[in-house]
Amino acid sequence: MSDWLNQAQMGHEVIVTDRGVPVARLLGISATATLERLTANGVISRPEQSARPAASGQPRPRPRRSVAELVSEQRR
Repeated sequence: MSDWLNQAQMGHEVIVTDRGVPVARLLGISATATLERLTANGVISRPEQSARPAASGQPRPRPRRSVAELVSEQRR
């Protein structure tokens, strides 16, 4: 499957068959073209600010307990 996906990503069309009968077609997509189409159709809009916000300079908060401990507790 990964070989097929790589081929599609490189722009090749991959036809998947079941006993010689075509059942699926894999095509690579361009994210840029998809975003432009969705923007043109009004499904999405461009952000008002294109720059990412700057970090606040404060240290990240540290959890009191490990994630594994929290998951284990929720599973009980």
